[in-house]
Amino acid sequence: MHKFNPKIHHRRSIRLKGYDYAQPGFYFVTICVQDRLHLFGKIHDGVMVSNEAGQMIEKWYFELAEKYPDKKCHEMIVMPNHFHCIIENMDVSQPGADAHDRPQGAHVGAPLRGRPDHHPDTPSPYGPENKKYHATVGDAMDWFKTMTTNEYIRGVKNEGWERFNGKLWHRNYWEHIIRTEMAYHDISNYIVNNPKNWNKDSFF
Repeated sequence: MHKFNPKIHHRRSIRLKGYDYAQPGFYFVTICVQDRLHLFGKIHDGVMVSNEAGQMIEKWYFELAEKYPDKKCHEMIVMPNHFHCIIENMDVSQPGADAHDRPQGAHVGAPLRGRPDHHPDTPSPYGPENKKYHATVGDAMDWFKTMTTNEYIRGVKNEGWERFNGKLWHRNYWEHIIRTEMAYHDISNYIVNNPKNWNKDSFF
């Protein structure tokens, strides 16, 4: 089994012809800031220090599971000019579907990170009419980019956040289908260690 190679998987992904990106599975996703501007914080001693904009990006990531009940948010990292995450498409027709599922054969791995401000008893802001099922990964990412862009614009107007060039995000996103336990572990570790390896990152 080949280890995760960021030089390969950071390339623009060509969507697999005929592949259903709404089917159950795990997907490694990367979205870049337009022109790779450093808008979300900085790396200090190998640690990502998010500013208010970076914290906003993290908040909307965990909103994905509220908007799309068949999506589960696994490991993520907000970097100064890009964002990595692992998204899981759940089979909502399968009883006992669990956010802690892994690719077949997986038993251990990077711990899931829950939404930092979420409490189990907090009612969802999304009523049944606003929840979306069986959306593709692309649909979810488009929604995420729209929500974060809208809030970033408000931050520019009201909080003096740094302006972006035309669009907040690059128009496309990078995606990699995670098929094995080893790939899941490798990518999770890559995400967790991304700040430590910032100077070697192709997005730096």
